[in-house]
Amino acid sequence: MKKSSIKTSIGIGIMVLIVWSCANIGSPQGGPIDTTPPKVVYTTPAVNALNFDKKKIIIRFNKYIKLDNASENVMISPPQNRQAEISVDGKTIQIKLLDSLKANSTYSIDFSNGITDNNEGNPLGNYAFTFSTGNHIDTMEVSGYIIDAQTLEPVKGIEVGLHSNLNDSAFIKLPFDRVGRTDSRGHFVIKGIAPGKYHIYALKDANQTSKFSQRSEAIAFNDSLIVPLCKPDIRQDTTWVDSLTYDTIIARPYTHYYPENVILRLFTENSIMQYLKKSERTLPQLFTLSFAIPNDTLPRLRGLNFNEKDAFIIQKNAHNDTIQYWIRDSTIYKLDTLKIQAKYMFTDTLNRLVPRTDTLQLYVKKLFNKGKTDNKDTKKLKKGEKPKVPTLPFTVNAPSSMDIFDNIKITFQEPVAKMDTSLIHLWEKADSVWKPKPYVIRQDSDDILSYNVLAEWNLGMDYDLKIDTLAFKGIYGLSSSPSESKLKLKASNDYANLFFTMSGLGTHAFVVVTDASGKMLRKADVDAKGHANIYYLAPGKVYAYAVDDKNGNGKWDTGDYDKKLQPECVYYFPHSIEIKAMWDIEQNWNVKEVPLYKQKPDEIKKQKPDEDKKKNSQNQRNGRSSR
Repeated sequence: MKKSSIKTSIGIGIMVLIVWSCANIGSPQGGPIDTTPPKVVYTTPAVNALNFDKKKIIIRFNKYIKLDNASENVMISPPQNRQAEISVDGKTIQIKLLDSLKANSTYSIDFSNGITDNNEGNPLGNYAFTFSTGNHIDTMEVSGYIIDAQTLEPVKGIEVGLHSNLNDSAFIKLPFDRVGRTDSRGHFVIKGIAPGKYHIYALKDANQTSKFSQRSEAIAFNDSLIVPLCKPDIRQDTTWVDSLTYDTIIARPYTHYYPENVILRLFTENSIMQYLKKSERTLPQLFTLSFAIPNDTLPRLRGLNFNEKDAFIIQKNAHNDTIQYWIRDSTIYKLDTLKIQAKYMFTDTLNRLVPRTDTLQLYVKKLFNKGKTDNKDTKKLKKGEKPKVPTLPFTVNAPSSMDIFDNIKITFQEPVAKMDTSLIHLWEKADSVWKPKPYVIRQDSDDILSYNVLAEWNLGMDYDLKIDTLAFKGIYGLSSSPSESKLKLKASNDYANLFFTMSGLGTHAFVVVTDASGKMLRKADVDAKGHANIYYLAPGKVYAYAVDDKNGNGKWDTGDYDKKLQPECVYYFPHSIEIKAMWDIEQNWNVKEVPLYKQKPDEIKKQKPDEDKKKNSQNQRNGRSSR
């Protein structure tokens, strides 16, 4: 074969290979995913440096790194009045301290889980850098958990601090001596502590002062002093051959720091500041006054451009902090502006409750048009067609399958001026025959626009509620149209009963059973023998919590720092309960058997650990790389 032919054949072969490879593009197969975290290779100053008096710190790693949310994840202790400047450049973190340093103090810069490698996001995990401005390093540690006092949810990003000044006023007047911050599990570690006695606090620090300066800030405090201790101890470490087979167990000595499971329950105090938050006129015939805290008495109103006598129907909530005024007279609500003088109680700068008078001018953009509810009523009439007579809008909440503890609710869009019960009929089906059923209809105690139809409901029975024309008349002259609602009460074999035998509670307590979303299904008091009986539960998975109701008012109450009053204790049954129809389920429940921070079942916690999120992200990456 000639050389030219050989070259031609080789060229053709190469072209074929190129075309074939271009036509069969696939995902490149890389090596195994890097799961090793970054490692510190150099720092200035050195770790645990003594007599340090500079303002710049450099930490270098063996990989390119990221620092997530430095303001959230990095905590400098003792706290700084001016926030440090923290920057990342490739493999290096640089910290510039802007405050002067305290003499003879151990400083720790805690990065929590904020440092990860740049490619795979592997966290370094609980990394802290320590140095001292004196000639020794304080090494004590205190750790524990912050949970929401009412929900037992772990609380992320909360500042936790120690005061060596044991006066109660230190929390209000002085910044913390040492600080830490909670992670996504509510866990905190305060490092670099000197031996001594301390008060410990948690603070949702709204204004970055490291002290309790606003009553709106969420706080927690411990009734007992904290005394940091340590001792030599042995930890059992396991080495693994693979994910299922361990190689050996190695005993490793370490320093064990106490206390290590301090539990603080975070709460927000009830506000004591009374003021008018908002006044608004959402409709020409309706205006609302909203106050900061509940009122013992309603405000006194005087019309400046109208006569206020018998001018309003007042709709208030249970605490008198939101009050709605429905205006009866059209000559008043057709005014473009309502000028009103309002007298109410107000908290002054000395925290005294004093009378105050405000002049309000209430405007509305939306024009009132009696009988018109929406644009659908404006359609052009056909020849001979009569215009639709406007009626009083209302809804009937009567589920087709009704629970034994429910009632029928009728809700209107405006207050009712007149009701004719002879035009409202309730029937019960017994032995295939519909018979009149006695009932009462009562205005809802929390909502003047709603009425409850109450009766002695019988399990498994059918009911029919008929409302005739003109049964209700609104304050603006509209009358109701006819309505019919059929429903059936659930039967006894649709339900189960749950019986708790409780221990560890005080004199007054109650139990609440919820679904997975937290919606209350049933509530029952705990009797003198520790029994809480919950009847007529529908099948499904339920959860339960108990409230140690110290004042016996039937609700959970928050705490008060000035009075050294802790919030009432809440306890969760530590796992779900499967309810099956026609079962009687008995459960023993010692509310103090499981530590508080472990009680609430993970599946109903809203605050999920960041580790779980990272695992899910890693699994997704692994799935993509295997395709």
